[in-house]
Formats: sequence, structure tokens, C-alpha cells
Amino acid sequence: MATLKVPVTSGDHAQGKANAAATLVEYGDYECPHCGHAYPIVRQLQEHFGGKLRVVYRNFPLRELHPNAESAAESAEFAAAQGKFWEMHDLLFENQEQLGGSLYLALAQELELSPQALVKALETEEFADKVAADFKGGVRSGVNGTPTFFINGQRHDAPFDFDFLTAAIEKAMRPAKKTARKKPS
Repeated sequence: MATLKVPVTSGDHAQGKANAAATLVEYGDYECPHCGHAYPIVRQLQEHFGGKLRVVYRNFPLRELHPNAESAAESAEFAAAQGKFWEMHDLLFENQEQLGGSLYLALAQELELSPQALVKALETEEFADKVAADFKGGVRSGVNGTPTFFINGQRHDAPFDFDFLTAAIEKAMRPAKKTARKKPS
């Protein structure tokens, strides 16, 4: 089973406590329909587990398949630089069918971010290095499609529906069983 090669740090986009019983890392692509399907499931998991679950999102734009994935990820990073990553993340997934420049500008305005600054950031690829770093970390961890989930550092290779993810997270939260040692007689 593949493991997460790049540990979660304070530089990651995370919701939940750092000391939560489980950490769910998602490598995702804003234009991927499967990631769009996973988005409400992750939200449901957050509600279900509450403070016991930390969720981390990392960019993994599949540029060859999804022409708007890179610019969407850079738009999310632009919002992150102003403390609004999760708001932009959510709006991008909620408007996935409309990804493109006009949507990014509308979302920036909705989040009270400067549309002009966003245009400049996209033109100069100001946040491309951050997106590329996430992508490279995913490749090192064995990510080859989206969404790819890691639970407490272990890749989740089963389906990503609510029941499968819930069972995997619950299993990851259980303390490891210690083998009982026999006392010498």
C-alpha cells in the first residue's frame, strides 16, 4: 500500500485540529468529475466525524484531461494567500461546470478579493509553483488519478463513497492492537 511521502505541515490547506484522530488528505482536481462527486462526501465525513477528523486538500490538476484545472488551482491559491482558500475551494467545486476566467473573476468579487489582482496572478503564474509542488508531492506518493485519498498517511485504495471512507477512517482511528506477551513461568 502506498504511503504519503510529503507529510502534512502548517503550509497545507487543512480544516480540523492538527491532533485529530484521523487526517484525510485529498489530492484533487477542480475540473475532475470524480472530485466533484467526492466533494459533498468529504463534507459529509467532516460533519459525521466532527473534531476527530482533519481534512487536507492538495492540488493535483490533470492538465491533459482538464484544461481549466491548473487555473482553478491557481485561483484557489490566490484566495489562500488572502485567507480564503476553503471559500474558493468550495465555490469552485459548487460551480465546476462553469470553470474558466469569467467564473474566477465572479468568485473573487463574491469573496471580496480583487478581480484585477487575480487576473495579474493568473497571467504571471504567481501561484504555479505552489500547485506544482503539490502535484510533485502527489506523484512521489503514488497518486496517478483524482481524487486520491490518504488516511493517516496510507493511500485509500477502496471506493471513495461515504460508507467505504467512513469504515476506513474508523479503522485508522482505532489504536493498534498490542500483542500480549506471555509471562515467564
